[in-house]
Amino acid sequence: MTFRDDVKYQESHEWALKDDNLVIVGISDYAQDSLGDVVYVELPDVGDVKKKGDSFGVVESVKAASDVYMPVSGEIIEINADLDDNPSNVNDSPFDSGWLIKIKPSDPSELDSLMSAQEYKTYTEGLEE
Repeated sequence: MTFRDDVKYQESHEWALKDDNLVIVGISDYAQDSLGDVVYVELPDVGDVKKKGDSFGVVESVKAASDVYMPVSGEIIEINADLDDNPSNVNDSPFDSGWLIKIKPSDPSELDSLMSAQEYKTYTEGLEE
């Protein structure tokens, strides 16, 4: 299981990476492993504006469908269109080719409320008990 130190995590298992003035979002390695083989990803429209905690899409696997939630408020400025043809990228590379959206945050300080890699690792260990 990979817990990257350069990203922040939500309890709902999304990760967020600050990249200059954008935030890149995906689901954690823990989440993709729990879901199993991802077969479909539903993403929002570019230009949609959402608040922190809002659902922005769905990741469907052979086992379940799971909503994904905004780690910060802001405008969706890019979606990972490659996932239309290759949803398995979420499993194969959740932090790289499996990213979901890029957000122009309206309040970048919201990132401060997310968990560090170590905090998230501890959190997920508690879910296994």
